[in-house]
Amino acid sequence: MQLFRLYQINKVMLEHGLDELIPDRWLPWYARLGRRCQFWLKNRHQNKPVGMRLRLALQTLGPVFIKFGQMLSTRRDLLPPHIANELALLQDKVEPFDSDVAISIIKRSLGLRELDELFDDFEKIPLASASIAQVHAAKLKRSGKEIVVKVIRPGIENTIHADVELMETVALAVQKWLPDGKRLRPVEVVEEYKKTMLDELDLLREAANGIQLGRNFEHSDALYVPEIYSDYCTRQVMVMERIYGIPISDIDALIEQNTNMKKLAERGVEVFFTQVFRDSFFHADMHPGNIFVSRKEPQNPQYIGIDYGIVGTLNRDDKRYLAENFIAFFNRDYRKVAELHVDSGWVPSDTNIDEFEVAIRTVCEPIFQKPLAEISFSNVLLQLFNTARRFNMVVQPQLVLLQKTLLYIEGLGRQLYPQLDLWQTAKPFLENWMKEQIGFSAMMKKVYGNLPYWSEKMPEMPDLIYDSLKQIKQLPELQKRHFEQQLAQQKRSQRVQFFSLLGATSMIVASILPMYLTAIWPTLSLAIVGTTLWMRALHLSNKA
Repeated sequence: MQLFRLYQINKVMLEHGLDELIPDRWLPWYARLGRRCQFWLKNRHQNKPVGMRLRLALQTLGPVFIKFGQMLSTRRDLLPPHIANELALLQDKVEPFDSDVAISIIKRSLGLRELDELFDDFEKIPLASASIAQVHAAKLKRSGKEIVVKVIRPGIENTIHADVELMETVALAVQKWLPDGKRLRPVEVVEEYKKTMLDELDLLREAANGIQLGRNFEHSDALYVPEIYSDYCTRQVMVMERIYGIPISDIDALIEQNTNMKKLAERGVEVFFTQVFRDSFFHADMHPGNIFVSRKEPQNPQYIGIDYGIVGTLNRDDKRYLAENFIAFFNRDYRKVAELHVDSGWVPSDTNIDEFEVAIRTVCEPIFQKPLAEISFSNVLLQLFNTARRFNMVVQPQLVLLQKTLLYIEGLGRQLYPQLDLWQTAKPFLENWMKEQIGFSAMMKKVYGNLPYWSEKMPEMPDLIYDSLKQIKQLPELQKRHFEQQLAQQKRSQRVQFFSLLGATSMIVASILPMYLTAIWPTLSLAIVGTTLWMRALHLSNKA
């Protein structure tokens, strides 16, 4: 199965001429020979531009590859415009599947004989189509509310399983054979990715994620989450409110309605850090196809988020370390950043702090007080990879989703408002968050939160204190008894060793004596003595 999928991937790449993008001088001789041997796989799209060929290839290969293309499309600082523009079509303009099949899935999932039992004005032509699902517009029959119906692509689960199994095989090989294999932890990263991809196939889970996110941002000016009609949601179908907004990638339309682009970019940073540090629950698929801007108040712009199939969470320790790292980073306290990396176990405990501090300063100092437009992200990324390799920095699989989301946010910031100072925008938010986590007010909040538990346990406190004091009073006697037991055990062990060694000596001498003496009684006597000593040693050992 994996070999067949590998052949399929190779076939699609070659038939779209993607091998031509790699200069021959970069390929080893065996790779060039292998390409010539596959003479029957010819480029069938020679007349199409490179960007279109790449998009069509990723689209043909399925969800895992489409997700990769979506992420690349947000990094216009890394790709030429003609390629980035083509990859942007993967965000919501993937080739749709048959609408009749979609209708059949909806009826079967919701137990309907006909769509008009629940919906009016159902549009067979999908509004949008992405890697995992497509959406159709309609109205709820009872209320007349405008909604969209999201339907999972049929057969998509098998493709995802095949790709993930192939990734797992490659990850095992990388971890075993590459020098950086253990540090990169590819098996754990793929396992985390597998979980998120399979979770995205369950629209009941997505509906629950959307409801949670909507509750977190209820009455917020920064982010609006459309209403989800959970009564009409199943694993394969989800019904939610239809929204009318401007796609975040349509910069011209945003400018035309006089949107405050600076405030919009700053709110994107605010929404990200609010989700991560306040809620510890963040939308982890924030590519431009899932983000819109409300038309209501251009000078007070509000984001609209859709597609909650992939969300991320952080535990308390990771969240605390991340916040402290960010604040130290914004304050240019590189020593603190280095120490935090060691304390959290992200780099080995024997790391030279002074050298690590210098390495971090070398990467970070040139990008401070610069707007996004003046930062060479590819150069920064390369330096970070080199630093991680040099200091044996271990990849944290639980942070992969967060890092991917941060790449999306930074990429969107570049498009919306290139003059944005990411550091100065984020710093006040994180400092306020840290003040809420530590200090007197944070302590009082925790006390108030624990009051019900303490009030329940308070009547038991006198008995618990009495029992503890009683145990403390008895502690010296217990320690003395434990010491005596250890001493007796030690003496018993010494006696076992003594009798075992003496018995072994007797048996060895008994086996040698017949070579020198003709009489049998000395040999027999020593054998009996040796056996007796061994029996004694065994008895003492069992007694222990």
